[in-house]
Amino acid sequence: MTSPHQPGAAPPPSCPAQAVPPPQEQAPPPGCPAHGARPQYQAPAQPDAHAPVKLYGPDFAADPRRVYAYLRRYGALAPVEIAPEVTAMLVTDYRAALDLLNDDATWSKDSRAWMQTVPQDSPVMPMLSWRPNVFYADGPAHVRYRDVIVDSFKLVEPHELRERVHHAADTLIQRFGARGEADLIADYARLIPLLMFNTLFGMPDSYSDRLIAALGGMLEGNSPEEAAAANEAFTQYIMELVGAKKGERGPDLTSWFMDHPNGLTDEELIHQIILVMGAGNEPLANLIGNALSRMLSDDRYYNTLSGGALTVHDAINEVLWNDPPLTNYSAHFPVRDVFFHGTWVRAGQLVMVSYAAANSQFDTTEVLAPGSGSGSHLSWAAGPHACPVKRHALLIATTAIERLTAWLSDIELAVDHSELEWRNGAFHRALVALPARFTPITPDQAGATPWHNSENSAMSSTPPEPTSTARRPASVN
Repeated sequence: MTSPHQPGAAPPPSCPAQAVPPPQEQAPPPGCPAHGARPQYQAPAQPDAHAPVKLYGPDFAADPRRVYAYLRRYGALAPVEIAPEVTAMLVTDYRAALDLLNDDATWSKDSRAWMQTVPQDSPVMPMLSWRPNVFYADGPAHVRYRDVIVDSFKLVEPHELRERVHHAADTLIQRFGARGEADLIADYARLIPLLMFNTLFGMPDSYSDRLIAALGGMLEGNSPEEAAAANEAFTQYIMELVGAKKGERGPDLTSWFMDHPNGLTDEELIHQIILVMGAGNEPLANLIGNALSRMLSDDRYYNTLSGGALTVHDAINEVLWNDPPLTNYSAHFPVRDVFFHGTWVRAGQLVMVSYAAANSQFDTTEVLAPGSGSGSHLSWAAGPHACPVKRHALLIATTAIERLTAWLSDIELAVDHSELEWRNGAFHRALVALPARFTPITPDQAGATPWHNSENSAMSSTPPEPTSTARRPASVN
């Protein structure tokens, strides 16, 4: 727990970030699929408390669980480097994470003072720079922004959202269905959220490719010039979106944001839109991709469509426990020096929560029961800043996977699961690619196809009949 400490008082010699012996092991939280299993990793000798551990690079991307196991040797918090010359304290303990996430009196989300202490051209600044949006606001401002988002998404009916996912999925499958192969990240998982946001915010389908190109360029820009051009394209898209809705409202998120009684300014409106699109796109794409990689490499899922033991919901639950799409985030800054779970933390110091480390504190990799629905993981964060639209995200991810595997029921990985590569970065758990193969489908084949359903899919939530033979077990080459 956070202990009172007068601002400016001298911390002990071990401050800042000097760890003390770790606390006793905790029992798994209620709902944890481990059901009482002991933590997978023990805490050997204490490491060097002044040597931050890198959360980037190929070694971390390849095996983050090994790094989290090492970080637990420090105790509940550990010193890390999230980018060159940018350090933070990382909360790896489940209980400590909950204590921080639920204590908005001690911990602030305002990063403006911290921003003056780090290189302004750091690659992590886009994720941590202050903006007038719900991510970086405290107190009444946070409640005001959050109410706009929550109230507006409540107006999106679940059956309408599902129909929109069907339409987006069918549109994408039409592009690669006849090839018999696809990269399920680049061709599907990364595009589904963008198609969804384009329509949910009220733009016609003709604008979706612009949004895909802009956000894709910002994510994958190979040079500062490419990133700048992509940012300019995204800014232009947002300006046209806001301009169109100022001229004529519609049944869409942009119009509902504008007309909300909390009265957003133009600047606040734009930043909430950018936040929802940006923050929603990457984690949702990773959730879809990571769940698909599990389903296509695990025999427990191979005949799910005809009554297999595990479902899409189970795959998503496994990912949220074991491979969260957003692994380390919830950036907070203490408003005063605090002694937190055995570690002194300076006022204004960056402290992040590792959802992945907190979840994997309890061995949940092999004990998930079919349909367990365990939901006490931290992948949606917790407390006042928990994800405000997780039900919508779950519905989009689940429906996108179900639609894909219904049309392409014999889909399988084109490479061994051990050959899949993970993207570098401190914040996410994301595959570089997910190559898959399947029996090609074409518009002129007998029966229903994504092409025949494209006009009517927005009006029907009935799953299509499988258009290819059942998938072979993952163990069969």
